[in-house]
Amino acid sequence: MTVNEMIEATGLEVVHQEPDREFDAMYCCDLLSNAMAGAPADSVWVTVMGNRNVVAVASLADVSCVVLAAGIQYDADAVTAAQGKVTLLRSPEPIYETARKIGRLIE
Repeated sequence: MTVNEMIEATGLEVVHQEPDREFDAMYCCDLLSNAMAGAPADSVWVTVMGNRNVVAVASLADVSCVVLAAGIQYDADAVTAAQGKVTLLRSPEPIYETARKIGRLIE
């Protein structure tokens, strides 16, 4: 499945979009060191952290996109840092509900 297909199927808000990528897994974590070590490449990372460090970790882990849950806003620095690196999406729902929606698409 591609990130654009996921956006269409879930109604996630696009904050910043890079070229479309495929994904085949999801990772939910708010601890940057864990995400750096455990987020699989080509995955969707769901978190509640919206700062520029998330963009750096997403780039290092080579995730397909980051979904910021619980209606939280990305910092302006994060959106700027995402240019040329990673797609940033938002969900008004908590992490669990957001992850369930995405998980159904992967199954």
